[in-house]
Amino acid sequence: MIRVAVANQKGGVGKTTTAINLATALAAIGWKVLLVDLDPQGNASTGLGVNQSMRLHSSYDVLLGETRLDDAVVATRVPRLDLLPATVDLSGAEVEMVSLPDRTHRLAQAFAETPDGRWDIIMMDCPPSLGLLTVNALVAAQHLLVPLQCEFFALEGLSQLLQTVERIRVAFNPSLAILGVALTMFDRRNNLSQQVAEDVRACLGHVVFDTVVPRNVRLSEAPSHGLPALIYDLKCPGSEAYIRLAKEIIGRLPQPVAAEAA
Repeated sequence: MIRVAVANQKGGVGKTTTAINLATALAAIGWKVLLVDLDPQGNASTGLGVNQSMRLHSSYDVLLGETRLDDAVVATRVPRLDLLPATVDLSGAEVEMVSLPDRTHRLAQAFAETPDGRWDIIMMDCPPSLGLLTVNALVAAQHLLVPLQCEFFALEGLSQLLQTVERIRVAFNPSLAILGVALTMFDRRNNLSQQVAEDVRACLGHVVFDTVVPRNVRLSEAPSHGLPALIYDLKCPGSEAYIRLAKEIIGRLPQPVAAEAA
């Protein structure tokens, strides 16, 4: 089972949009996907049409050991895409977990109890911080995907994130590797966007995906309809970019057994 954390401690970089649409793209090609919402705002849950009344259990319950992962997961309107939703309770989880044993490994333990073959890939949408929720995701993950907005301050935040990843790799999870950096919210009319993209590529080289996700109104509209952009408007520039990005990501990931058999 492949485990990917989608993380960036800076907010507003298109992280949740990236997680939702990549999860949808992978489900569309036949992968069994679980998207874990670890953000107390619950935007990934809302963006997939899972309203509050459907969130009987959440990632909070799983992290606190009050509910098994299988019992908390809900199906979405996207075939083969399941969701572990988030509720506002998650905002207090970091304080409550401080006194718990193995507080950095709570999510990893929940995944370890999942039957083999339940999902081909688990994607974790992390909150915009480097707190205990994000640490749990990075400890549980094999791969890190970093959405990076094409603006100046993004570079500063990326450096801090990479330092955190290295500390977690040394202390808790030596198998954690950077899957790639995805440039998001790119504005071709803005010279700064182009400059930031060039700087990031010069610094990180092949780690940066070729695909650049543009600023696109349809990407912003889709969550209000409870749909991934890939379903809301498949032909918009944002959706087309995420399809290309998904192809790149598939090329970097090991293939699930089911996909290989097909």
